[in-house]
Amino acid sequence: MENQMKTVCKDAPDVLDLDNSTLIGGGGVGDAYGEDAATEDQTFTPWTRVVASGLELLRDPRYNKGLAFCEEERARHYLQGLLPPVVMSQELQIQRILQNVRAYETDLERYVEVMDLQERNERLFYRVLIDHVEELLPIVYTPTVGEACQKYGNIFRRPHGLYISLKDRGHVLDCMRNWPEPNVQVIVVTDGERILGLGDLGLQGMGIPIGKLALYTALGGIRPSATLPVTIDVGTNNQDLLDNPFYIGLRQKRATGKEYDELLHEFMTACKQAYGEKVLVQFEDFANHNAFRLLAKYSTSHLVFNDDIQGTAAVALAGVLAALPLTGGTLADHKFLFVGAGEAGTGIAELIALEVSRQGNTSLDEARKAIYLVDSKGLVTKSRFDSLQEFKKPFAHDLKPNSELVAIIKEIKPTVLIGTTGKGGQFTQAVLEEISSYQEKPVVFALSNPTTQSECTAEQAYKYTKGKCIFASGSPFKPVTHEGKTYTIGQSNNCYIFPGMGLGCVISGAIRVHDDMFLAAAESLAQEIGEDHLEKRQLYPAFSEIRDISAHIGAAVAAKAYDLGLATKLPRPKDLLAYAKSCMYSPVYRPFR
Repeated sequence: MENQMKTVCKDAPDVLDLDNSTLIGGGGVGDAYGEDAATEDQTFTPWTRVVASGLELLRDPRYNKGLAFCEEERARHYLQGLLPPVVMSQELQIQRILQNVRAYETDLERYVEVMDLQERNERLFYRVLIDHVEELLPIVYTPTVGEACQKYGNIFRRPHGLYISLKDRGHVLDCMRNWPEPNVQVIVVTDGERILGLGDLGLQGMGIPIGKLALYTALGGIRPSATLPVTIDVGTNNQDLLDNPFYIGLRQKRATGKEYDELLHEFMTACKQAYGEKVLVQFEDFANHNAFRLLAKYSTSHLVFNDDIQGTAAVALAGVLAALPLTGGTLADHKFLFVGAGEAGTGIAELIALEVSRQGNTSLDEARKAIYLVDSKGLVTKSRFDSLQEFKKPFAHDLKPNSELVAIIKEIKPTVLIGTTGKGGQFTQAVLEEISSYQEKPVVFALSNPTTQSECTAEQAYKYTKGKCIFASGSPFKPVTHEGKTYTIGQSNNCYIFPGMGLGCVISGAIRVHDDMFLAAAESLAQEIGEDHLEKRQLYPAFSEIRDISAHIGAAVAAKAYDLGLATKLPRPKDLLAYAKSCMYSPVYRPFR
C-alpha cells in the first residue's frame, strides 16, 4: 500500500510519515492525505485502502461526484460507460436536488430524500445544506428530525453511526474499532430516553446524533470523517415501540442502575482508548436523572458537555444579552422566571447566574436570588427542599407554595419569562397579559420544541402583549406583523452554539470543557446582533450567517481554552479567527488526479 501511494504521488512526502498536527487546511487534524490542506483547484487522490476507481468510487459517498466527474477523471478512474455522457456542475446538481426535495408533499419525505443524499454524495449533501441552510435546517434538524426519530424503524435505509447495546458489554472498544475512521474528533451520543419533547424513543433516537453531526460539519466546519454518531441502546419503556414490528432496537424495558452505569462507563473509557484524550463527547437527549449526574461524573476526566444543559443555556443567555439594548440596564437588573425546571431550564438559570456573578463581581448564591423556577408541582420553594432534585435546590426561595402561573407572575413580577416545559400552550393569554401589564418590554422566550410543544406561538406573544414583548422561540416561526409593524422571530437554536464549541475545542486541542468557554460562546453570539437586528427585535442572526458566526465562536472558545490552560495545540495561533476559518471543511468538489 505504501509503495502504491508513493507511485501515485511521486513528488509528495510519504503521508504515513506526516505529522497530522501540522496540517491545518480545510479541517486540519486528520487530513492525512492532504485532501484539504491544498487549495481547492489543486488535485488530490481519492485514496482509501487502494486508489478508489470504477463502481467502488461511485459507491463511496466521500468521493462520489456523480455526473460532476469530468471526462479526464472518468478516463483515469475507470468510469467510462458507468455514467451517462453529460458532465454536470455541482451548482446544477444542487438545483436538481432542491427541485426534487421541494416536490415532496411532507417534510418527512424531504428528510428521507436529503439524508439519502448524504449516503450517496457527501460533498453535495453538505454543499446543499450550507448554501440553503435556512430552508433545509428545519428538515435535517428540528422540527422534522423529531418525526423522523418516531418513524426511524420505518424509514431506516443504511446503518449510520455506531449502535452499542447491552449485548455489547465487554466488547464496546471492539465496536468502536469497527468504525472505519481512525481520527474521530467529535462524538454525539444519546441513550434515546428524552428525545426532544417526544419522550423515550429508544434506539430510534439515533436521528438526533446523526442530525447534530451533520450540523457540526455544515455549520462548524468539522470534517465528516472526524464525526461519529452513537446510540447507547439499553431498551425502551415506550410500549408502542416494543409492540412495533419495525422497531430496530432491543425489545426490553430500559435498563437502569448498575447495568446502565457500567455500559456507559465502558463506552466513555473506550472513547479515550480509541481516539485519545482530546475527543469531544457531546451528551444529547438523556433524561434528567442521568443527564446531570453523567455530566458531573465525566466532566473532570473527559472532554465532554451536555448540549441540552449547557448548549441550550449558552444560546438562551446570548439572546438575553442581545436584548439588553432594548430593555435597558444590565443583566443583574432583571428578574427571571423559568417555567420548566429540567435540563434546559436549570442549565440556562445556572449559566445566567454565572454571568451575573461575573459581571457584578458578586457571589453565585447572590446572583441566584433573582432567578425563580416553576416545575410540574409549582414554584420551587424552600418548603419543598427535601423533595427537590439536587439541580433545583440552589434556586429554592423562601416563598409560599404556588402552582398557578399567573399568580406567581403577579407575586414575583419577572422581567424575563423563559419556557422550557416541553408542553405546548403554557403561556396563555392571561400569562402574557399579566407580564406585559407592569413591564414595558418584557422578554418572553418560548423555547420548547418541536413547534407543537412551544409554550406559545410568536403571533400569540405579540397579540396578547400588545406588541410589547421581545420574543424568541426554540422552534421556527414566520415573521409576525402587529399593528403595521413586522417582527422577525429569532430562533434560540442550539445550532448557533455547539458547532462553534466543537470547532473551538478541536482547533485548540482542549482537554476539558469549562463553563467559562460557554460564557465566551454566548457573549460572542450576542455580539453578532446589530442595530438592524434590534430594529426588528430579532435576537438571533439569520441562519445564512451561521458558518461565519461559528468561526467567531470557535475562536472565542479556543481563546478561553488557552487562557484557562486547557489547550494543548501549541504554540497558540496569533490570529485565532483566521486559524479557525482555515480549519473549516469545504464541501466544494475537488479535482481528482
